[in-house]
Amino acid sequence: MKSLLKLIIVSVADTLYTRVALQMEILALRHQVLVLQRKRPKRLHLIGFDRLLWVCLSRFWPKWRESLVVVKPQTVIKWHRNGFRLFWRWKSRRRRGGGRLTVTQEIRELIQRMNQENLLWGAPRIHGELLKLGFEVAQSSVSKYMVTVKKPPSQTWKAFLENHASSLASLDFFTVPTIFFQVLHVLVILHHECRRIVFFNVTTNPTSTWVAQQIREAFPWDIAPRYLIYDRDPAFQGECQATLKGMGIKSVTTAPASPWQNPYVERLFGSLRRECLDHMIVLDEGHLRRVLKEYVVYYHGARTHLGLGKECPVYRPVQPRGVGEVIAFPHVGGLHHEYLRKTA
Repeated sequence: MKSLLKLIIVSVADTLYTRVALQMEILALRHQVLVLQRKRPKRLHLIGFDRLLWVCLSRFWPKWRESLVVVKPQTVIKWHRNGFRLFWRWKSRRRRGGGRLTVTQEIRELIQRMNQENLLWGAPRIHGELLKLGFEVAQSSVSKYMVTVKKPPSQTWKAFLENHASSLASLDFFTVPTIFFQVLHVLVILHHECRRIVFFNVTTNPTSTWVAQQIREAFPWDIAPRYLIYDRDPAFQGECQATLKGMGIKSVTTAPASPWQNPYVERLFGSLRRECLDHMIVLDEGHLRRVLKEYVVYYHGARTHLGLGKECPVYRPVQPRGVGEVIAFPHVGGLHHEYLRKTA
């Protein structure tokens, strides 16, 4: 009984499928005749309904290729793909109240203003300033609306001794020529944890005795770091070693010709040159001290640092939007700017 019922069902299904396939074939042939009867000179004319019909037939009728004459089967497949693109383009259209937030004209103008006023800044630095002003905008959007400026690519720095950063400091020299070709030596002591410049001074004759005195002035009380990193400069030997030992500071000497082993202070020197000293002519020792003091004020209280999560060594609060107009405060003679909101 079950076999007979199954046979009947299969026979009915085959009959219905055959009749449906026959009707589809008749529909396809009649449609092509109508298309050929259209009075269009020199070429076949197909409208959107024709394409939609053949796309539907190709989806539900396995033998549609055998009855197709007016176009090639690859053309029907192309129509189907184009329809798929149009469907998802319509479905992904922008709806009111949804999608990514737009960057307002105010933010665009502010990005371009910061970019033009600070030619040495990149997208991360401008993005940090916008965050401090209360603007919620992506760094990719900042890059999109920046004015294109030709400049050398920024260098990357290797992470060095992340653990125990609170107990580490770096000591090193860099040189600056004056307008009369005199070479000045700048000693800098940098604290690793907060990237804060602990001490700096300028001299024309860096000796071990002079360096030892600078270390004593930099750490007058019980605030000396546990470890001090420096290179093999002769000025860091002799009396300097005795002073460090007396203050309970352990020396960490880098390998010869390996500045990458003292990356934080080397990066500071690069920032000093790129953002300040490469854009001015130093007159004398006093002039260099004044310039460095101005840059240190900007470096500590206004400049956002990538290594600190775009924070400043000295905490700089975020100002909410809508409090007041954005005002630029120049630093280092207008070479850099700090952006704050004017309160009533």
